[in-house]
Amino acid sequence: AGKETIWVPAQAMFGTTTNGADAQAVETQAVRPELKVLDFDASTNEYAQFSIAMPKSWNLGTVTFQAFWSPGNTDTGNALIGLQGVGVANDDTSDIAFGTAVDVTDAGGGAVEDVLVSPVSGAITIAGTPADDDYTYFQVYRNAADGSDTFTGDVRLLGIKLFYTTDLANDA
Repeated sequence: AGKETIWVPAQAMFGTTTNGADAQAVETQAVRPELKVLDFDASTNEYAQFSIAMPKSWNLGTVTFQAFWSPGNTDTGNALIGLQGVGVANDDTSDIAFGTAVDVTDAGGGAVEDVLVSPVSGAITIAGTPADDDYTYFQVYRNAADGSDTFTGDVRLLGIKLFYTTDLANDA
């Protein structure tokens, strides 16, 4: 029992139909690491989603996250990256609103293709009264419309690390 993590790479996410982030492959140089990213624009709030069945050992409480990203230009302004979630129980509808979003602020590193790691976010409450065996939807976004987001290039999301607390030793 304690704090655990789940890594969710950008390749496991998809841009939403409305205002979706763009999936991209960024080649640094031939036969070197290639960045598989979701590009979030600087001028429009854009979204991507993923879903997971949370482990039964999860205590059903709040979660937090860290964003791993790469700057689309050399700007050092702040980027706001947010996350929200909702749990859906067996035989319930997926047509349900996400919970309240929580943003994390991270400064651009000034160099394209750098890997940047945000601070850990504040607590995120998963909407829908989470229970064991729920299917949990998450939505990650760039809060470009917020005046505090001053990063002028694309936020190239590499993935997120999701933190949750367990209260059982296993998922049986």
